[in-house]
Amino acid sequence: MNLESGQRFKRKVLLMGKSGSGKTSMRSIIFANYIARDTQRLGATIDVEHSHVKFLGDLALNLWDCGGQQAFIDTYLEGQREHVFSNVAVLIYVFEVLSKDPQHDRQYFQSVMEAVHQHSSSAKVFCLVHKMDLISEDQRNSLFASTEAELVAMAKPLEITCFRTSIWDETLFKAWSAIVYSLIPNASVLERHLSTFAEICEADEVVLFEKATFLVISHATRKAHHDEHRFEKISNIIKQFKLSCTRAGASFQSMEVVNSHFTAFIDTFTTNTYVMVILSDKSVRSAATRLNIAAARKHFERFIRESSLGLSTVL
Repeated sequence: MNLESGQRFKRKVLLMGKSGSGKTSMRSIIFANYIARDTQRLGATIDVEHSHVKFLGDLALNLWDCGGQQAFIDTYLEGQREHVFSNVAVLIYVFEVLSKDPQHDRQYFQSVMEAVHQHSSSAKVFCLVHKMDLISEDQRNSLFASTEAELVAMAKPLEITCFRTSIWDETLFKAWSAIVYSLIPNASVLERHLSTFAEICEADEVVLFEKATFLVISHATRKAHHDEHRFEKISNIIKQFKLSCTRAGASFQSMEVVNSHFTAFIDTFTTNTYVMVILSDKSVRSAATRLNIAAARKHFERFIRESSLGLSTVL
């Protein structure tokens, strides 16, 4: 890989929001393998914390976690405005749902939107309405809808995508999976490859997870399922299981789960991914599925590598 292609797939990601909104906690859960209860010991972010996360192939996230104290906010928006907001691929703005000063938070949000529009107008913007677990369940939908409508209006002419999130459930993984998916080169082609693989395996569903974070990268579904949050729930469960294995001095490689309704295979796939294959057809032998997974590894490894270099692969 030459230097130019390496630079091309290094994506600047801004993580912003007022102090105490939960930015660092969610970053630590997704990228540093914290569990939710352990984030309570994290301190406030001072200025900007930079972290570089290698993702699929040669895709690297240059993550800027920006402290939300007023002194730092003034610096971002004034003295360092161009430095902070130039060349941004993705902005993630964390909006605390029960803010102590909602008017001031909205003013900061609008100022950030104006700065992004000025210096990185093509950036993808995600707004996470966070700490939704503090809202009673019967009020969450209406509160999120009204907050989303307000933020969408304030962000114009930028288009934003909003998610409701909490560190205590699968909503955090759902939001971050969508964010990461937006950065993946040739994502639609990857889905077609997975669809073909699902047909070959006669699988109900095939899901691709990033190896370190266990975020959902892509999936192919041949049989509808009623639970729209199933991928994120599995991400959360398997990641916690992997952490338990690590603490016990073991490494997680694969598992097979069998019950009266389906068989699920979760296995290492490419250098940077795990794959999950779900089958309800009891006539399909486990050995055949494992052979198909093994046979597909080399193809998907090559596809992901070539996609990160801007090439294309025909299945």
